[in-house]
Amino acid sequence: MFVPFSSYKLVFWDFDGVVKDSVTVKSKAFVQLFEPYGHEVAEKVRFHHEANGGMSRFDKFPIYLRWAGQESSESRVNEFCDRFSQLALQGVIDSPWVPGAENYLRNNPHQQAFVLVSATPKDELERILLTLDLRKCFIDVFGAPTSKKEAIRMTLATRGIDPHECIMIGDAKADLEAAQANHVPFLLRRHETNSVAFANYAGPSIKDLTEL
Repeated sequence: MFVPFSSYKLVFWDFDGVVKDSVTVKSKAFVQLFEPYGHEVAEKVRFHHEANGGMSRFDKFPIYLRWAGQESSESRVNEFCDRFSQLALQGVIDSPWVPGAENYLRNNPHQQAFVLVSATPKDELERILLTLDLRKCFIDVFGAPTSKKEAIRMTLATRGIDPHECIMIGDAKADLEAAQANHVPFLLRRHETNSVAFANYAGPSIKDLTEL
């Protein structure tokens, strides 16, 4: 890290892969939905999802439905989003914590402001946080349809905070791009699923949040 993590006044958090080790839960849900259309389609979906972790499911499903030879109308996309939510919601809640994440969030040792920015739909994200008793840890929560880039931009504007006083912890290219677009420093949480996507990444990174 370029400066001590404790010196940042505000921390933007991604959720899947940063707070909960739930990336594979969502991969399995996508595969389960598209297995009826053939193993090749299901594997193509899995690979794309894991390479584009921060992309909203609302943007992914039109692509995947076309690959499966299905119509990608708004009603069909919404149907698949609902089915996906039913498959993934409890799995995310039950998935293991990223080591150190729960302790850091609940104890907030440096009295920082925490903002959650996720590609998960906002209402679903709020249900997850309520179940985990985490909502009180965040001063703001952003989910789809608000993009991560826009969520960070709005937070900086409404809070009147300098981008360099903030940091984004993420595990996907969308997280990195959202931080860069707003001139916010980025900290990568490395794991097996994002190793290929970040093979050439030379910025600061951690294996888990016990390193903070």
